[in-house]
Amino acid sequence: MAKISDPNYKIIAENRRARYDYAIEEDLECGIMLTGSEVKSLRSGKANIAESYAAVEDGELWLVNSYIAPYLQAKTFGHDERRRRKMLASRKELAKLWAATAKQGMTLVPLVMYFNHRGLVKIKIAVGKGKKVADKRATEAKRDWDKQKRRLLKEHG
Repeated sequence: MAKISDPNYKIIAENRRARYDYAIEEDLECGIMLTGSEVKSLRSGKANIAESYAAVEDGELWLVNSYIAPYLQAKTFGHDERRRRKMLASRKELAKLWAATAKQGMTLVPLVMYFNHRGLVKIKIAVGKGKKVADKRATEAKRDWDKQKRRLLKEHG
């Protein structure tokens, strides 16, 4: 990923619950095919990927149920807010993703949508397995303990 100090780098949407709800195995950066009005709307930061997921269908990678707000100035050439959007990945990566979802029961979860250093829209997806309630509790307990440990080290450090 690009450096945060890069003037073109900008996070558009982030799925904060993904790491809480899923045990993330690996992640992958993909391009995404968008129309002009979608890119204009993303420049103003109006998108949501919290309820979306990715799916491999017919040898293509799709982003399903992501929301990009309509761009009001695009009157006749607007876009559907929740349409399926094709994501761009190599054949080798697609085969690996398909194997993980079909055979191993994993889920493709979008983590972050952002503009890279060249100003192109990229999306980082992760291969993850859904956590059970006990796993979520364990993750939360570990996070609380790490926070408490940092606080103690800072006080007595």
